[in-house]
Amino acid sequence: MNDCLFCKIIAGDIPSKKVWSDELCYAFYDIAPQAPTHVLIVPKTHIPSAAGINAENSGLVGHIFEVAAKLAVELGLENGWRVVTNVGEDGGQSVKHLHFHLLGGKKLSLEMA
Repeated sequence: MNDCLFCKIIAGDIPSKKVWSDELCYAFYDIAPQAPTHVLIVPKTHIPSAAGINAENSGLVGHIFEVAAKLAVELGLENGWRVVTNVGEDGGQSVKHLHFHLLGGKKLSLEMA
């Protein structure tokens, strides 16, 4: 996707503060953090949202959750953390590329959890 912000970040065309990268996904710090630790984990394959997850790409989501668990340990989130994805405009999705927010570093509100 030529106009996708996250595809440009993954390609290195837009700078980011990398936390993790492997053959399947890329993780970087959110530029507008909603918690002391706020990392975005995105698949390197362009998938518009969680609504585009299917039998052919669902293994990628499992891998992303494995990465989230590793990052939570590495980032010192031993008291707990949250993973969130938004789907569509009403769901709050602002970038049309599947991504997961890894949030932690404080007691998170139960509102909208």
